[in-house]
Amino acid sequence: MNPDSPEAQRQLKFEHARERLQRLAWLLDDSFKLPGTQRRFGLDPIIGLIPGIGDLVGAGLSLYLMGEAARLGAPRALLMRMAGNVLLEATVGVIPVLGDVFDFYWKANSRNLQLLTGHIDSQLKPPEAQGTILNMLILVIVVALLVFLLFKLQVPEL
Repeated sequence: MNPDSPEAQRQLKFEHARERLQRLAWLLDDSFKLPGTQRRFGLDPIIGLIPGIGDLVGAGLSLYLMGEAARLGAPRALLMRMAGNVLLEATVGVIPVLGDVFDFYWKANSRNLQLLTGHIDSQLKPPEAQGTILNMLILVIVVALLVFLLFKLQVPEL
């Protein structure tokens, strides 16, 4: 593939965005390890401990990831699922103690990154790979019609 082609530029844009957003999600959700366990957490639950503004700042950082998803052309349904993750984390996050524990486990940023990564991967597939299921469905319908027509021609009407 020519590195100057529009397709190569598009792929490069998606790859750079994926790397940048992976770093952000890691920083917010998984950058520290709880000693003596395999559990990881990031800055998001720590920021949430700041009275008054902590959950607001955390939600703002999560909204940045959503803004990047919109900029990359994520469909509305995907953005709504991402918004639901952020809204749930922000809503429960305002409850003292319980909200911080919920932040520790829910990890909205990692969930949203996983959703966005699925979208990016589907956009990077070659066009022939994206239409495989549709092509198979059309083939099945055509074969079924041919079989029906052949059967209809061979069976004399009574």
